[in-house]
Parts: sequence; C-alpha cells; structure tokens
Amino acid sequence: MRHTSRCQLRPGNIRLRPRLLRFEICDLRSEILHMSSAAETSEITIRNIDDVAQMRAVEDLQKEVWGIPDLDVVPLTQLVAAREAGGILIGAFAGSTLVGFVYGFPALEHDQLAHHSHMLAVKPTYRRFDLGRRLKLAQREHAIAQGFRLMTWTFDPLQSLNAYLNFTKLGVVSNRYLRDFYGEDPSSFLHKTGTDRLWVSWFLESDRVQRLASGVVSEIEFAPGSPLVQVEADDSPRRNTASTSLANEQASIEIPADINSLHQQKPGTALRWREDTRWAFTEAINAGYLVAGFVRETREKQRLGKYLLRKGSKQIWAV
Repeated sequence: MRHTSRCQLRPGNIRLRPRLLRFEICDLRSEILHMSSAAETSEITIRNIDDVAQMRAVEDLQKEVWGIPDLDVVPLTQLVAAREAGGILIGAFAGSTLVGFVYGFPALEHDQLAHHSHMLAVKPTYRRFDLGRRLKLAQREHAIAQGFRLMTWTFDPLQSLNAYLNFTKLGVVSNRYLRDFYGEDPSSFLHKTGTDRLWVSWFLESDRVQRLASGVVSEIEFAPGSPLVQVEADDSPRRNTASTSLANEQASIEIPADINSLHQQKPGTALRWREDTRWAFTEAINAGYLVAGFVRETREKQRLGKYLLRKGSKQIWAV
C-alpha cells in the first residue's frame, strides 16, 4: 500500500521555529509510523497452505474472526479434500503465524466453469495491511493458472468495508441478491441483521480487473440522482419511490458507513436497513440493473457508502 505524507525524512525538515516545531514533530512521527507499517507489510508473506498444522490454524481463525461455533467451522478434512480436488487455500503469514487466509473450490455458474471463493478472513490487527486484496489477487493468479476465467463469492451488502474491497479494489459486479442465504438463525455475531447476500462475479481477465490488479484506479462515470434508499441524518434509512429512482440508466443505493456499530447502538435501525436494502436491491435487479461499483462519501460530516447500479448484462463487464 502506498502511503503519502506531508513531509519527507530529509535534512531541513526540522526547523527550530517555536510555532512550527510541534507540527514538524507530528509530521515526522507520521512518517515514521508509515515507514514502520511498510516494514511490517514486507514481513507478511502470501503462500499456499499445505500442511495439517496450518489448516488447524485456519479452523481457529474462522472462530476468531467470525465468532462462530465449532459446528459451523469448515473443518480440516473438508479443506484437505477440496485442495486435492482443485480447491485453492492460501494464507497470509507473519513469520510462522497465520494472520489471514482465502479458500475456494471449483464450481459451475450457469453451466460455466468457475472458481467459487467461499471464505476470506484476516485477523483484525492486520487489516490495515491490505491483506484482503493481496489474498484475492493471489487467489486470482492460481485460478487463472488452473484455466478459470470467472470467480464468484458472496458477501453481506451492508458491510461497507467488504463492499469497497469487492467493487472498488477488485472490480466485481453483481446481479443476484440472495435472501437469508445461510438461514434465519445466524450463529455469528456478524449476522445479527440476517444473512442476506450479494452474489458477485469477478471476471478475472477483463480489462477492468486487470487494470485494478496492476494498481490502476478504475472510475465509473455516474450521474447523481435519487437513491432507492438513502442515509438520513440520524443514520436511519429512507426509501424513495422506485419509479423515480429507477427512471434512468443509472441508480444508487446508500448504506451506513458502519452497520456493526449501528447495530450495537440502534439495533432496530440496523434491522430496518436490512429490510430496506433488501427491497432496494430486489427492485433494481428485477428491473434489469446490476451493481457495478461502490463509493464512500461524506455528507455534512456524515460518512456513508453508496452502491452504483447500471442497466445491462453483466457480460459486458467480462471483456
């Protein structure tokens, strides 16, 4: 990850002027922290998980990250069998310690061979190192080497950090919304608002994905309009009329910046967000829209996320 700073470590940065000394020291501290983060990142390696001890660590990491009981953990025996049958299991290691992993297996997507990525997890203390993206790019390389051109996975559309990774950093698209994908009785603390999911498609060799993989920012031109659901000043959702919001070739759906914190503070409001975004995604997809992007915005000091939708087939994003 590239870091920017207001000053570089070079002679002349420290100027002995009383008014400026405090700010120069702050800048130097910031630069040192950035250098430290870069050094720590370089010490994290991405490599295949291929022995029993590492797979046991995958079991433990599932429980740590998602708070799930043993019954819901994907066990070592499944990991071993899936790898032998063409599955991909890659870890992020700080020294010998597993701090993240990605796991998937061969699948069929409407009669097309694909790789389905079932799990991606990173320890909370290591999430500032962009490991989610690094793991997905490593998984992409392995899948392409196996002959796959498409990868799919699911995620909770109310989780803005995951939405930003998936759409903005990786370049997925989606035209499938799945209600209660894992049932109505969630076991994880992350599923208190239900288990609805967006099913995303990642066209591994499309121009857009290749540009993003190489570090080139890919922007989607978008005309502002009335979102299907928007974030109010108190973080509650407000539905707008579908006929108005879906009157053009583009549409949008807003979500709160942090649904997990909102659920802790206002659980009723968080549940309303599930109901209203379920309605919004279903209306849009049934009307022929697909989710093509995600942006983070600040409106009068309030942070929020916004999905960008366009009419058309997802196949146009495959080239």
